[in-house]
Amino acid sequence: MEFTTLGRTGLKVSVAGLGCGGGSRLGQGQEKSEAHSVGLVHKAMDLGVNFLDTAASYGTEAIVGKAIKELDRTSVVLSTKHHVIGKGHLFTPAEITAAIDKSLTEMNTDYVDIFYLHGVATKYHEHVRNNLMPALEKVRESGKVRFLGISELAYDDHDHDLLGKSLDDDLFDVVMLAFNMMNQNARTAIFPKTLAQNVGTTIMFAVRSIFSVPGRLAVDINKLIEAGDLPAALGETDNPLGFLIHEAGAESIIDAAYRYVRHDPGADVILFGTGSAEHLETNLASILRPSLPDADVEKIQSLFNHLKGVGVDFPAGREDLMKRLHG
Repeated sequence: MEFTTLGRTGLKVSVAGLGCGGGSRLGQGQEKSEAHSVGLVHKAMDLGVNFLDTAASYGTEAIVGKAIKELDRTSVVLSTKHHVIGKGHLFTPAEITAAIDKSLTEMNTDYVDIFYLHGVATKYHEHVRNNLMPALEKVRESGKVRFLGISELAYDDHDHDLLGKSLDDDLFDVVMLAFNMMNQNARTAIFPKTLAQNVGTTIMFAVRSIFSVPGRLAVDINKLIEAGDLPAALGETDNPLGFLIHEAGAESIIDAAYRYVRHDPGADVILFGTGSAEHLETNLASILRPSLPDADVEKIQSLFNHLKGVGVDFPAGREDLMKRLHG
């Protein structure tokens, strides 16, 4: 495993972070047993992963708590999250504080290393800054939370406006954002700010349905071609990113996707989700491989650096949750 420092938090974290949500939710999305999910967390940690990311809405906090129960708490960097709105109700500072206490109980721990406000729409920036942050600072002072973070509502914020405003106000120690081969604009919109302010980054959506569901990439690329956003030549094959797979390059499109984001200077931790041990191993192997060849990176950027919001849709079965939360 390779490790990095997560910005100004000073936390030494694995460059690969186990995401406990997404479509898999450690196998809970496929109705696997709790023991199976606990075993996946243990396997990830046996392979060197020390960063675990969960959330109240994932339904996996208790699983994570059971997985780390017998471990030295300082051996794992634990993050969780809570939404700022639910069913149209904007949560108050007291409700967010109570939610943190509930998460600590679920995970059977005295503190979390990072607490994020989860999937925040840009229109709630002022509520976060003016109402929630004073309460969160008090929670941090209490020791229940070591560092504060925020994650964007990626499917509805293609320009990363929420994170831009949060960074301009210097509110958070860590930000979670969408960044992938076909959604690269964080490189100019966000990474210059995080690097200048030494704010840690955790990368979500490196691989989503567009890269993982058979046939989906070709369909989406054809739609982009029809819209005039991509050259027609990409639609002449069923494997439009096949140029990335060669002896000196990537082993697969998913391999390329992880390696592309992993080696960007603005990316600290690459989050990956899984419901199987085999998938866990292949994801980690990709994240730990060297950067793609320079020529391939340059071609990816020349083809796709103008795109926004591609590959940031929520996993199947989770869209209903987002609609209930945000309306």
